[in-house]
Amino acid sequence: MSAIKEKLNGLKCLNALQLKCIAMFLMLCDHAWATLAPDQLWLTAIGRIAFPIFAYQIAEGFFLTHDRKKYLKRMFIFALISEIPFNLMAEGGFLAPMHQNVMFTFCEALLALMFLEWAKKKGKVAFVIAIPVTLIVTAVAGVFTFVDYMHYGVWTVIVFYLCRDLPFGWVVELLSLFYINWEMIGGLVYPMTFFGKSFELPEQGLAVLALIPIWLYNGKQGPHSKKIQYACYAFYPVHMLVLYLLAWAVYSLG
Repeated sequence: MSAIKEKLNGLKCLNALQLKCIAMFLMLCDHAWATLAPDQLWLTAIGRIAFPIFAYQIAEGFFLTHDRKKYLKRMFIFALISEIPFNLMAEGGFLAPMHQNVMFTFCEALLALMFLEWAKKKGKVAFVIAIPVTLIVTAVAGVFTFVDYMHYGVWTVIVFYLCRDLPFGWVVELLSLFYINWEMIGGLVYPMTFFGKSFELPEQGLAVLALIPIWLYNGKQGPHSKKIQYACYAFYPVHMLVLYLLAWAVYSLG
């Protein structure tokens, strides 16, 4: 058994920075489809994989950070910074009150995790009761605050939080991501034939593939500094603004 466990651990080859870079690249692909290359559907298809990776890293960061309040504050500040670039890219204007960027989603998720941690300190019964309460409250909040991915995005972070030290947590992660992304199904579907049977593969279902790089995470931070940390945060608003400006230039000149 120990030999099998050692071999499985040997497959875990991605550190936190590498995992984050994969997610940022996939997010860039998705946003490039939304702005510059709407005919390249494969860009948004692989882009579905990005969000669960980010959600996993939010949950992981919650456990590893030295100051959770500062973590939330930093996320909120960058959510505010990102709002105009997000509005420009997603809605084509400075204001979009019905759609907030994903960093606000993560702010709601961090508040939910803080509540669950508070309940956990009160005892097992309080923690067990707090889980469905948190899911219900975040379901309402996610819809009425118009955050990106709505409550499904918050729930994804909560799943990774709950499964972190859970025996066979990977099974719960797999089933939960299937359920969450099935509920989010919309947009593109891909007709496929398998052993003579025809069916449609929903584009959003590809998000489950994010579990592959997540399960390859080795628990190590990798290269880290304040510059790298803030560069990763800044990538979100900067790349959206750049894509919007490029799309504006292309369509204006074309």
